[in-house]
Amino acid sequence: MAIFQRLATLLRSNVNDMINKAEDPEKMLNQMLMDMQEQLVEAKKQVAVAIADEKKLQKQFEKEKELALKWEEKAMMAVKAGNDELAKKALERKAEHAQTAGSFETSWHQQKAQVEKLKEALTKLSNKINEAKRKKNLLIARAKRAEAQKTIAETMSGMSNTSAFDTIARMEEKVDTMEAEASATAELEMDMGEDNLEKEFANLDSMAADDELAALKASMGMAKEEEAPAEADLAEIEKEIEAEVAAKG
Repeated sequence: MAIFQRLATLLRSNVNDMINKAEDPEKMLNQMLMDMQEQLVEAKKQVAVAIADEKKLQKQFEKEKELALKWEEKAMMAVKAGNDELAKKALERKAEHAQTAGSFETSWHQQKAQVEKLKEALTKLSNKINEAKRKKNLLIARAKRAEAQKTIAETMSGMSNTSAFDTIARMEEKVDTMEAEASATAELEMDMGEDNLEKEFANLDSMAADDELAALKASMGMAKEEEAPAEADLAEIEKEIEAEVAAKG
């Protein structure tokens, strides 16, 4: 039957290839299972028709067989009645029904064998469809994983092999430059601080030298001669201040 051939073709097909070629594997798989289920329902109807035909052939065989037996009984009755001519006619009818019964019996057995094959095929198809239903989620998960792997592979292949490393190298070089500049600035600040400190100590040394010179001059009697002009200058400044105060008053 054509319906079984279509179902067998569906079940023999490579489901993984179908999923890989489909834009939406989940949608495709659901649709495929739906189609298979619909065709399975149709197949069951055809098997039911085949079973009905088998039973019909069986009844026709049994009916013709029964008629053949009845005509045999009538032939026996005619013989007992001494009517051989009628008995012959009854036997002819018996032969006709027996021949028809034989034909129906042959057709019935053939149809019965075909029905058994159809039942077996239907059971196998039903089991395969149920197995496909159970595997649906697994197949969809595998398809999604394959799609993700494909996307990653395409992304990696589309990316330049050197561009990323060149960018990292440039960033590393920039960071090295910034670190070198920061180190140089810190070193310069440290050097400048040391120079200022040395200047302060130099000033202290200079002041100590002045004090030592003054002490030397004092011991030589030269300090008073230098202090006199200083005292004179101080007196002159005091006079100028008093004059300014008096003028304002």
